[in-house]
Amino acid sequence: MSLRDRLVTAVARAAEVEAQLSDPATARDSRLLAELGREHRQLQTVTSLAQRLERAERERAEALELAESDDPEMASEAHAEEQRLTDEIAQIEIELKPALVPPDPLDDRPAIVEIRAGTGGDEAALFAAELWRMYTRYCEARRWRVEIISLSEATLGGVKEVIFKIIGTGAFGAMRWESGVHRVQRVPVTESQGRTHTSAATVAVLPEAEEVDVRIEDKDLRIDVFRSSGPGGQSVNTTDSAVRITHIPSGIVVSQQDQKSQLQNKIKGMEVLRARLLDARLAEREAERARMRKTQVGTGDRSAKIRTYNFPQSRVTDHRIGLTSHDLASIMNGGIEPFIDALRMADVEERLSGE
Repeated sequence: MSLRDRLVTAVARAAEVEAQLSDPATARDSRLLAELGREHRQLQTVTSLAQRLERAERERAEALELAESDDPEMASEAHAEEQRLTDEIAQIEIELKPALVPPDPLDDRPAIVEIRAGTGGDEAALFAAELWRMYTRYCEARRWRVEIISLSEATLGGVKEVIFKIIGTGAFGAMRWESGVHRVQRVPVTESQGRTHTSAATVAVLPEAEEVDVRIEDKDLRIDVFRSSGPGGQSVNTTDSAVRITHIPSGIVVSQQDQKSQLQNKIKGMEVLRARLLDARLAEREAERARMRKTQVGTGDRSAKIRTYNFPQSRVTDHRIGLTSHDLASIMNGGIEPFIDALRMADVEERLSGE
């Protein structure tokens, strides 16, 4: 289906939704009213762009007529106006593409992000800490709230593992593209010979799961309690407040010890467990869809190397779409919007071409 055909279909659907919203019967069904309200808000963007497109095309047709004028000055101005309108139409069509792809209902969910140091020892842990800082600054710029769920620190200020939740409109929709292996190339602070080393950290981004998304039976859980410990094994709690939850059917294990009580640790642990179970289900769906795709965008393959951060050359490359930036300092300071926007658009292009 062409872009214009999709646009015609969407505009017709917008008229249907408006008619349904004005129907008194809809007002008596709160669930239907909410669903139609969300769809109406999305379609408003489409209808607004459709109106701009229609106006620009009408004005371009008028400019083309004037370009045939015998008056050289008028014809020149008309040609310039026709070119401006052609550029405007192309820009509107770019804006239309994501608006015509149905949004994923999970996109507005909070995101649970897990960062783990991979191969590379202390250097990998330092890089994991820098990724955490990068995402935190990105969230601050978006005015999203960040809540730490668990944190395991390493030496030299590094991080073995950190799990945190991002709360804000569109959090999962933006952060979902960060899942995968992030590789760093640089001279480690512990390297006396000045040689460039390669190490890595893995990032997993999960949508927050609601209880209705994932049903967990008590009989499927094994819950063990143990004493919390701090860096170096130092006891930070004299009671058995830490919790380890094992989901027997899937084999997923979640440990939580950062909260003050056993109950709080269990609540946080169950939150992470639900997110991981929902993510496993989504990964299967994405893998099935990915079999017919040309790139690795959105495949959910956590073992795939998605991005390389080359410090000596101040270069960051996303291997899924071949995008390279030479402004590494800005990116590490949270300026990852160019990558997220490009990945989102690549996904839109694939969806439009694949349907």
